Formats: sequence, structure tokens, C-alpha cells
Amino acid sequence: MFRRHLRDTYVTLFIATLLVGGCTKTGAAKTDLEEMSDSRGMTVGVGKPVPAAAETPSVGTGDKDAADDPEIWVDPKNPARGVIIGTDKKAGLYVYDLAGKQLQYLPGGMPNNVDLRGGFKTAAGERVLVAASDRGRPGAGAALFLLDPATLKLTLWGEVPVDLAEPYGLCLARRGAAFLVIVNGTDGQVRQHTVSAGADGKPVFKEERRFSVPTQPEGCVADDVAGRLYLGEEGAGIWRFDLGSGPAKGQIIAAAPSEMLKPDVEGLTLLREGAITWLIASSQGDSAFAVWRVDGPAPQYRGRFSVVANGGVDGVTGTDGVAAIGGQVGAFPQGLVVMQDDVDEGAAGARQNFKLVDWREVKKALGL
Repeated sequence: MFRRHLRDTYVTLFIATLLVGGCTKTGAAKTDLEEMSDSRGMTVGVGKPVPAAAETPSVGTGDKDAADDPEIWVDPKNPARGVIIGTDKKAGLYVYDLAGKQLQYLPGGMPNNVDLRGGFKTAAGERVLVAASDRGRPGAGAALFLLDPATLKLTLWGEVPVDLAEPYGLCLARRGAAFLVIVNGTDGQVRQHTVSAGADGKPVFKEERRFSVPTQPEGCVADDVAGRLYLGEEGAGIWRFDLGSGPAKGQIIAAAPSEMLKPDVEGLTLLREGAITWLIASSQGDSAFAVWRVDGPAPQYRGRFSVVANGGVDGVTGTDGVAAIGGQVGAFPQGLVVMQDDVDEGAAGARQNFKLVDWREVKKALGL
């Protein structure tokens, strides 16, 4: 896999440097593979060029591999209101407005992937349920948050255990009235849970089923309408499963490596336009994004795009997480796509952030 091969190279060079320099001091600092950027030496991708529209500030963890996955919520009563939530997997969660301006920062844990669903019932009224896979909270595998639609404030609700050696990717789903939290691990294992608010106001979290893919997954996204779950196996491609509670039946719908996907396969997201549903996947190996139409019985591949510099905003390299939503989203009349950029080349230097893209530009580039 691209990430693994790249990091193995850096580790080899690091060890060689120690040997050549005769470094034998005990207690020397260890190399943290999570701090190594995935896009060192990479260029903007080879997909159809699409201009960046805006960007968020760089995450506050410095030049470490930190920004990872975004998600978008838009007020169904007022599409001018909404937030973008992004993970800093070394430190916490960021909340931005729909133009990329930072509104809030919640320190704590090591949240890797984030997802959300509105209409979650609590004693205080309906809230937006936000969940993040988390490797930094002892005894937990996921952190649950509640977003108040009236104030757009995000608060930590609870930490819940997940039976995985290393929780990694995460997505949420709705199946009827049930809210589902799906978490995957670096060993290929997947756990699907139900979550609700108990009489005491605390999370009621129950495992519903478990299944697996052969090697390390991460990105996942659920199509609540069609009852489907899409899961990215980083070095192999995209799986599609049913979203039921019984034995999981899955198949690979897009293989990697291929002309569509260059490992690692990273973020996955869905964008709905009326009866049409688009699946977008991050192709990290060549800094591109692949697009399929998936509302029919079989996915229809429609091409790839890459995000290029525009108006002082740099292009996207080594992309990781991606999120999208159709319809009016703030200043974007037909939809918004947000993705992680592994190296932000702005005034802050080589740090990571999230880029915003007008969905109309993607449609125009790919002829959708």
C-alpha cells in the first residue's frame, strides 16, 4: 500500500541515519509513523482539474500528520447555516463554518474519522449525533458528540468501548428509527452498533453484528435510503455491503490498484441530487478523486478529478478523508465537497488543512 511503502522507506532511512551516526544513546526519541506526511514528494493529481474554492486554517498540531477526515452538516430549515467538522487525529476536533472559518475547537483524544446524522432524539430535544473513531481515549473506541442545531455548538456526550485492537475508520447510518455506529480496525475487523439516548441521558451502545475484510480498511459511508454500506479496503478497493443486522454480504465494486483507484483507498462519501446518488472516493496514491453513480443496481464509473490551486488556495496532494453534500450549502448553490489536504502550502508552511470545492465545478469537469 502507498502509505505503508512510503513509511517503510522513511523508517529504513531513519535507522540507517542512526547507524551511520553511531547513535547509541538510550532514551532517544522514536519515530512516530503517524507524524510522517503521506504526500512528501507528491504532486497535484492527474484527474480532471477542478479549482479549489476555499480552505480552512491549518490544524494546530504543526507539521505532523494530523488532519484526516471532514464531515458537513447543513440546517434543513436554512441552508445558509451549517458546519464543517474536521479531525486532528493527534489532538481533537475542529468546527468550521461553511466558508472554512474556524468556529470551535474541542481538544481531547485522537479522533481519526468523523461522521454525523441529524434528528437524534435526546431529553433536551433533537440533536445532530456526531461520532469519531478514537485511539486516544483509554477504554474507548469511539467518542460521541452532540451538535445543537440552534447554537451550532458541539459538546462531548460520551466515550464508548469498541471491541477492536485499534479502532480506525468510522461512519454512521440510519436504518428506520435506529442510529448505527460502524467502526473498523487496522486488522480488517468491522463492528456495527446501535446507539440511543438512555433514560439517564447517557449513550446506550450495543454491538449488532461483526464482519471483516482481508486487510486494513478505513473510509466508510452508508446510504441510508438504499440500505447499503461502502467500505474502503486501503490496498484492495471499495466493498459494498448490505446495511442490515444479519450476516454481512459484501462484494468489491471497484478494485485497487486500477485506473480508477491508486492505493491507498482513503475517504468515501455520498452526494445526493434528487434521485441521483454519487459515490466519491479518495485515491491517495495519485492525489485524485474517483466518482461513481450508485443509485442503480450496479455502480457506473464516471471519471476522476483532482483539486488544483485557485485564488491563493493551493491544490490537494496525498488526500485522505472526503465529505460531500448536495443542494444549497451556504454559498454553494448545488453542493459542497470538502477534502483533507496533506500539505497546505500557504503562509503557515507545510501543514495540513481541509479544502472546499464547488460541486458545480466537479460536474462540469466530468460532464455529470
